[in-house]
Order: sequence, then C-alpha cells, then structure tokens
Amino acid sequence: MLLAEAGCGQCRLGLPGKGCDLAVRLDGKAYFVDGTTIDSHGDAHATDGFCNAIRKAEVQGEVVNNRFRATYFQLLPKPERTR
Repeated sequence: MLLAEAGCGQCRLGLPGKGCDLAVRLDGKAYFVDGTTIDSHGDAHATDGFCNAIRKAEVQGEVVNNRFRATYFQLLPKPERTR
C-alpha cells in the first residue's frame, strides 16, 4: 500500500489537459489515474473536492505509460480541524 496525494490533475497537480481528471502524486511526480475516476469520490468542485483540495489516499497499482494504473484507491478521511 502506498500513501499518495490525490487531486485534480489539471487544477491541483499541474498536469496538462482540458477538463478535470483524477491524478496522484507519488515521490514528487504526478500521474493521471486509470481504474477510478474523479467523480467516484464525491463532488470534485465542492470545497474539499479534488479540484479545490489535495487529499491523501492509500493506493495500490503501477505506473504504466506514465499513468498510474490503480488496483486499489481509498481516499483517507479529512483531518479534523482544531481550534
């Protein structure tokens, strides 16, 4: 299992393209994700959605042709805010 940063590739992780697509950052490099979609994990344009925030996720898979082919993708709970 790997811990990755997950977000919109275009809005948050600096990848080229049009529209909004799920991506992960592993070891400082961002990859678009195959095997799940940005809309499978809630509203991407919500305040805490992938287009507005980078979230942590546990992932399994491999990089193939410069894309992350996910066999497992679990978004971690948002950290609770303290006052």
